[in-house]
Amino acid sequence: MQETVRKWVGQPVVRLEDGELVRGDAKYLDDLEVEGQLHMRVVRSTVARAVIKSVDTTYASQMEGVVAVYTAKDFVGMFAPLLASGAPGTTVWDGSMSVIADGSVNYVGEPVAVVIAASRVLAEDAAEMVDITYERLPAVVDPYASLDGGVLLHEGLPNNILISWGKTSDNFEGAMSQASKIVEGFFELPRVVAAPMEPRGCLVSYDGSADAVMLWASTQDPHRPQAQIAQVFGLAVDRVRVIVPEVGGAFGSKGGAPQEYILACASSKKLGRAIKWVEDRSENFISSYQGRGISARVRLGLDETGRFVAIEADLLADLGAYLFPSTPIAPVTAATLMTGAYTIPSVKVTMNGVATNKVPTGPYRGAGRPEACFFVEQIVDIAAREMGIDPLDIRLRNLISPDSFPYQTPLGPIYDSGNYAPTLNRVSELLREQGSTGSSKVREGWLSSKGIAMSVEPAGGGFWESGGIKVLGDGMVVATSGSSSHGQGHKTSFAQIIADELGVELEQILVRQGDSADGGGIGTFGSRSMLLGGEALVIASKQVKDIAAQWASSFLEASIEDLVWDGNGVHVQGSPLPRVTLAEIARQMEESDPNLSLEAQARSRIPSPAYPFGAYGAEIEIEISTGVIELKRIIAVDDAGLIINPLLAEGQVIGATLQGVASALLEEMVYDNDGIPLSSSFVDYLIPGSGESDFASQNEFRSTPTPYTSLGAKGIGESGTVGALAAIANAVNGCLAGKGSRKPINPPYSPQKLWGVLKLL
Repeated sequence: MQETVRKWVGQPVVRLEDGELVRGDAKYLDDLEVEGQLHMRVVRSTVARAVIKSVDTTYASQMEGVVAVYTAKDFVGMFAPLLASGAPGTTVWDGSMSVIADGSVNYVGEPVAVVIAASRVLAEDAAEMVDITYERLPAVVDPYASLDGGVLLHEGLPNNILISWGKTSDNFEGAMSQASKIVEGFFELPRVVAAPMEPRGCLVSYDGSADAVMLWASTQDPHRPQAQIAQVFGLAVDRVRVIVPEVGGAFGSKGGAPQEYILACASSKKLGRAIKWVEDRSENFISSYQGRGISARVRLGLDETGRFVAIEADLLADLGAYLFPSTPIAPVTAATLMTGAYTIPSVKVTMNGVATNKVPTGPYRGAGRPEACFFVEQIVDIAAREMGIDPLDIRLRNLISPDSFPYQTPLGPIYDSGNYAPTLNRVSELLREQGSTGSSKVREGWLSSKGIAMSVEPAGGGFWESGGIKVLGDGMVVATSGSSSHGQGHKTSFAQIIADELGVELEQILVRQGDSADGGGIGTFGSRSMLLGGEALVIASKQVKDIAAQWASSFLEASIEDLVWDGNGVHVQGSPLPRVTLAEIARQMEESDPNLSLEAQARSRIPSPAYPFGAYGAEIEIEISTGVIELKRIIAVDDAGLIINPLLAEGQVIGATLQGVASALLEEMVYDNDGIPLSSSFVDYLIPGSGESDFASQNEFRSTPTPYTSLGAKGIGESGTVGALAAIANAVNGCLAGKGSRKPINPPYSPQKLWGVLKLL
């Protein structure tokens, strides 16, 4: 049968979902209430490492409006441990995350008790009255000191190593020994906080008669919390229903079921009442898992022509006190991406993740991709400087060639498709439009420099997603997806895909998401929604058309081969018989049998991740007397396969780029030597506002579709965090190198840090 030409995919359609949001009609977690609900407040450790000598809940329990105060002993036997898992080849500690402290604490913010009260205010007041006595123990906050093993956090865990991964090419030693030049560098990224506009929260009701859980949660998808709650409480998955309302940002920090969901669920089971928990901003800073916190010692070997022959990298990740289920993801991803976009034949990469007395880490936008790009792109710039080769030229001569795809790197990943040079050349061209590359004085007392970086990242973790399509008799199309939006605009982009497949208008499509009862799925993370969620809707739409064609062929008394799709309906080729629409077919099916409907459920699958890529450029100026840095321009040329909606894609790039800028210039979670967080509010943890966002931004897209799907989309949600950070780092260190600095400095590039370096040059 003939297929229709795309009308909507590729068009910059304004978001369809924004009406409710701007009118204030949308419902977020804290807008939800159920009859008889109580409120939970978590009492958290104020010390980083200690034995708990006593927890006195007497006064708090007697306060008016307080229903219960629970500690670890009250939850004994109620839930199983939640364990972390790692990618193949990863050695993972078999200990579980701490849901509530039992006898000792290992980080500031660890739950020690929960207060259940009639209102949030009463719960907060009562929490202040829980009296905890600690016997402090020595804390370890530096990952290298942790690796030395002077302070061991967990019994049977030598050198505090929670996870490890490594891969070495058979010919590595020989390859590195043959290098004409070996360059080295030490690079480090501090911990950062995701800081979503809406902090975390949940509302949970445990139905004792049915032994079932109803959970509303501000989370990235319903499926991971559903699976984890079912696991820890020993329930069948279908006994747990999770609904995700509107979500005010997540950036990776709202994946799965955190301790608080488990504690709220257990409290609901004990009391037979619904429990709501909504954290405040200070809790989010100290108890929500943090991102980054990783360093690398890197050696790159080159031949006399500047071609890369071998790379060695030793990564050390500061993972915090325990492993959350998702903690291993970012450091392992970083390790596997240490060849970047380049042909590097021989590798030796090791990664160790160690325990420290800090809140555990987890995925933050990019989740290992920005870290690897930061390490690789800086060592490439160092190589260019030491060999006297232009930074663009050294990259171009080492990029993986377009005819090499699919390309398996020596570290294991298989890059599905790519054409890297055009993105890099375009960024360089745009940077040159306002002057030459390199370091030079521009205005009196200022230095100027430009930096470039090449990024490549995996998208599509989980390898499958679900989608459903149902055509109603009134012409409406109801779509369900296992990928749920938390700001990305899925209702619009999914509608564009469906409108083209079914030949209907956008206003005829209702996209339903965020309810585990709508079918299984994986969720929204790792730039996977268009790649897998979009493809699942394509498959379901095609199946609906197949069902409709079979039905139409019967009552039109024509073979399917003679039917022609015409917009949202079919007709018999060369026949005067009238066209039959999808809505008419849906009506006829419903009228013939109430159990019949025009609908299909489908799953998309890919064999391994797809790899979007891109090139980024940054232009900066530094005031010599103060170290103040001004970001003048960020240029992004991204290739994410088929772009469904350029307007939404650009929004994703701009947002991610700003987070990459923030990582480079502002953000750092600081702890003192005792493990006390020193930057636990927006007073001293800096994120960019409008003033810090006053830089020129240029964004372009290329399209190298993935061969894994019919749609060809790859993913665009994280590219800015990957490329922008590395490009700014290269601009800053290039600028300092031009003044004679031999050692790269690490983010954040604060005025104090830059001033301290410049005064020594």
